[in-house]
Amino acid sequence: MASKNVQNAKNTLPGINRILRRFSPQIKQQKSLIITSFVALIAEIFLHLLEPWPLKFIFDYILVPNFKNKVSEFPFLSGISPFNLVTILAIALVCIAALRAFSAYFSVYGMSLAASNILTEIRSELYSHIQNLSLSFHYKNKSGDLITRVTSDIGKLREATVMAILPLIANSLTIICMIVIMFWLHWELAIIAVAIFPLFILFTGRLTKEIRTVVKSQRHREGIIADSTAESIGAIKIVHALSLQEMLENAFANQNRESLKESAKAQKLSAGLERAVELMVGTATALVLWRGVHLVMGNHITPGDLLVFVNYFRIAFKPMRLLAKYVGQIAKATASGDRILDILDTVPDICDSRWAKEAPQFHGEVEFKNVSFGYDSQHPILKEINFTIHPGERVALVGASGEGKSTLTSLLLRLYDPITGGVYIDGKDIREYKLQSLRRQISVVLQDSILFATNIRDNIAYGDLNASERDILAAAKLANAHDFIMKLPQGYDTILGERGATISGGQRQRIAIARAAVRQSPIVILDEATTGLDGENEHIVNEALDRLTGGRTTFIVSHNLSAIKDCDAIFYIEAGKIAESGNHNQLMKLGGRYAAMYILETAIDSQSANSNLIGKF
Repeated sequence: MASKNVQNAKNTLPGINRILRRFSPQIKQQKSLIITSFVALIAEIFLHLLEPWPLKFIFDYILVPNFKNKVSEFPFLSGISPFNLVTILAIALVCIAALRAFSAYFSVYGMSLAASNILTEIRSELYSHIQNLSLSFHYKNKSGDLITRVTSDIGKLREATVMAILPLIANSLTIICMIVIMFWLHWELAIIAVAIFPLFILFTGRLTKEIRTVVKSQRHREGIIADSTAESIGAIKIVHALSLQEMLENAFANQNRESLKESAKAQKLSAGLERAVELMVGTATALVLWRGVHLVMGNHITPGDLLVFVNYFRIAFKPMRLLAKYVGQIAKATASGDRILDILDTVPDICDSRWAKEAPQFHGEVEFKNVSFGYDSQHPILKEINFTIHPGERVALVGASGEGKSTLTSLLLRLYDPITGGVYIDGKDIREYKLQSLRRQISVVLQDSILFATNIRDNIAYGDLNASERDILAAAKLANAHDFIMKLPQGYDTILGERGATISGGQRQRIAIARAAVRQSPIVILDEATTGLDGENEHIVNEALDRLTGGRTTFIVSHNLSAIKDCDAIFYIEAGKIAESGNHNQLMKLGGRYAAMYILETAIDSQSANSNLIGKF
């Protein structure tokens, strides 16, 4: 029976041991506060147990004087008058209540503060871990669900810790102490009182497992809802343009209804658990009273003893009823804890090796040796890529979409690792270096460069967090951004909207170039950096890019062949391989795919220019 009870107890708090083990370092940091709060909790429990005893003395020594000569355990009270005894006991009741309130305050406040400190550290660790997980993880997981884990799931743990776990510990210890005193007073009544416990543990264990399963499913569905909401709001322009509001509203409503059903089911199970406990405790109370009165009438116990019994059971009734509620809340929090641990236990695909070292200042020589890569080994995207770029050279990667051009530059940034072969900078495998020290020496300008919802100065400084004001201004001037920034109402202190939505595309791109320039790195990656810009903005951005890449090893991913014909080398990538390589003149003489694509692009541009000229007349 004992082993069965232990197993049921484990089922009552599923996963709690795993969570405590995983977060033990954060818990140890709050050890002093937890110990102090626990001492206050023990004092509160002792005073809680002491509360009924003044009433016992009043019943046994004052209201029922016939019992005075029969009770000998407190002979020192025989010399005190009834009036003085009532006064002393009344004062004792007030003192006990005051001391208990004082202890409870320090216990709850201390434990709550410790829990908040612990969960703040856990949230920071979770956020940091998500930030450092590989791109493959982020592509497989919805951002809304990850946001829910950082915000709502941590909130559930905090709420359960303060509102459920701490009261559960206090009430459990209180009930245990009450049972010990009950057995000391009279074993028969104590057995009647505790007979409910095996049934209680069995029932709560079964229902709690059901609650945890339902809540875990609901938390997952809430993550889907959060992701759908973030996705639709982030693409609100497309939603309006395509009139997708009704379709998205219907999809959201369906997910919302399913979440509501699961929430209602969890509440139904919790309510059923609480009501069943009330019924069990009420039945046990009636049995204690029925048998207790017979024992008093037979002079086996005093009325005060029965009063303590009934009072303890009345006090225990609320903890017993709330135990079911607490266990239900803890089951919900455990589901959230499991979701947090699922993320924290995820190992990044790309991380620093144990022997990784800080990268030295690069000269800029880049070499790909027999590099093959695919998101899974069965479907390679790049196959046996080999080339060497000398410091300061500009190389263009061209070809049809989806052939692996951007993937190749991602390998240089070590966002992924090759399946076979290696990427080398200045003759050293980049896997020998710590990720941050590697990436700090590579600047990137993308087609859709993301700006953050902060001021322009900070957005530029994100390229190099140690950049001075002079560095920021110099980078902005290099990027042809300084003049338009100064025309803004707050200049460099102008706050940008989310993703830089409050300025034009050309202005966003120039700030992104300034962010790349302030880094002053020896290697630069331009991935479709001018795509989507009008003629004037493209000219201004190209000027800035020329200054940015001057004297630096540069990789240019572009479909605009006219913009890359002056590069030192051009690689035409097809089916994951370098199909053609050479400079512009060499490839044109070759008369292959690159030459055909360039001739076609030139013809289209010429036809477009003629059409515009005719349109003017």
